[in-house]
Amino acid sequence: MEAGPRDTEQGTPGEAARLSPDGPDAQDTPEVAPEVEVELRPQRRLRIWQLAPIVVLAAVGSLMFAFPLAFEFGDGGPVVAMLGLLISCCAAGWGMMAARRVGYTWPGLPARGSGERPDWRVLGLYAVACCVIVALAVGRVARLR
Repeated sequence: MEAGPRDTEQGTPGEAARLSPDGPDAQDTPEVAPEVEVELRPQRRLRIWQLAPIVVLAAVGSLMFAFPLAFEFGDGGPVVAMLGLLISCCAAGWGMMAARRVGYTWPGLPARGSGERPDWRVLGLYAVACCVIVALAVGRVARLR
């Protein structure tokens, strides 16, 4: 069997002069894009075992807060409603701490460790929103008496 053209040194003289024993010259290779580093670790996110107790506590607290307000359960209504509000707030705080631990931030606020300062207008908006919500809740519970 006769060897094919790839197995012999029969080629055009210009091609043979261009190749070196260890491969093509650097001038012959096309420009290669620079390498890009890719993060191989999975993105940090909240897992189901972190979310489940937070969601359950928030649901129980919301129901404890809403039912006495909606159906007016006699003398114990305000106490149960405030306890429900307390449990809901605890679940919200727990959720915020878990989210902060995996690197999430509130909208409008800089990421943790970035060195940026938060905008005072965003902080003021969050403070006003919290005060309004607390005032509405306390006012509703006070009207139960």
